[in-house]
Amino acid sequence: MSSTRTPIGTFGTISFRTGANGIVRARTRYRDEDGALRQVQASGRSRKAAEQRLKVLLTERSRPAVAGELTPDTPFADLAELWLDDLDLEGRIAVKTRDLYEWNMRKLVLPAFGQLRLKEVTVSRVDRFLKTCAKTSYSRAKQAKNVLSLALGLAVRYDAIPRNPVSGAARLRKPVSEILALTVPQIQAIRSAVSRWRTAEGLPGPRPDGQLGIIIEVMLGTSARIGEVLAIRRCDVDVTVVPATVKITGTIVCPKGRPAFRQDHPKTAKSRRTVAVPSYTAAGIRQRLAAVPADGDTLLFCSRNGTPLIPNNIRRRLRTILEAAGIHGVTPHAFRRTVATVLDRASGLELAAEMLGHTSTDITRAHYVEPDDHVDPVTADILESLGPSSGAEDDSR
Repeated sequence: MSSTRTPIGTFGTISFRTGANGIVRARTRYRDEDGALRQVQASGRSRKAAEQRLKVLLTERSRPAVAGELTPDTPFADLAELWLDDLDLEGRIAVKTRDLYEWNMRKLVLPAFGQLRLKEVTVSRVDRFLKTCAKTSYSRAKQAKNVLSLALGLAVRYDAIPRNPVSGAARLRKPVSEILALTVPQIQAIRSAVSRWRTAEGLPGPRPDGQLGIIIEVMLGTSARIGEVLAIRRCDVDVTVVPATVKITGTIVCPKGRPAFRQDHPKTAKSRRTVAVPSYTAAGIRQRLAAVPADGDTLLFCSRNGTPLIPNNIRRRLRTILEAAGIHGVTPHAFRRTVATVLDRASGLELAAEMLGHTSTDITRAHYVEPDDHVDPVTADILESLGPSSGAEDDSR
């Protein structure tokens, strides 16, 4: 009958041999990570000393041989650094997403788990952490859960922990939020507020260059995200056809510590699309074409130096202008929701999802289309059959 095979990372029986000089040598066979059994030995002035030295060697041998290897005793903080390095090696996520992941890890997750070892990151600890985050913000809890799960998923793949404790935590319950689209009168009020901004005589500083108003018209005509609108180039538009078309092929990203630049792809592969635009959007685009250099790679919207506009700066300027006019709660995303709602009402959810560049109508319905509580009025005609007929006899007689 064959003997039991020594598991990887363990050793067999320790044997001792004493030399003529009285030095004791302890030996054993250790099964390395590659599956091979190798002899390991250590010496001492006594059996106990030799055994202790041998066990020290075996412990060191069982430690990861490769930098970045993980074990159950690895500090979570080390896992976080390895995970961030792994993201850079993969190179498959956008710069903006990578920066967001790092911020969420360092600001949200590490303060709670940085002092723990991987084996101490239990389901109960994760569950309590996420519930605490959710009391402050559902969005914060969701983002913390995402990066925590991704990092611990790496630990699972490295065999440091048997399963991802995030999967055992209670599901986050998203609070009910109201999706509101802008009405035509609201859009007109926004246009008016933007067009009148800083146009009075005697104000210090340069007058507005009119780009914000055109950006709004392009958002309304394309449903594009603010970063995607700011990334449109001359070569992406065609105003020689009717209706004019705009290609959404990139977005503006602002990596931490580096200048903003145009990324040559939008948020998702489905977001890359060509859309026909209404006349008011085409008119605004023609104004910008007349104002920028003829080079095809020139951005349609840019600073006086030709550098990309920063999405957050546009959001801030829009908020400042609208709040001064008494209009609150309008962000660039409100225009995207408005487009989705108008298209859904006119032609259905499929067209709305296609226009917005969504891979699923579920996303469009859940986050962009304002719910319609009106039931099709055809029900009134159908239900007429349940009413009393003109020739019916009165049963009460």
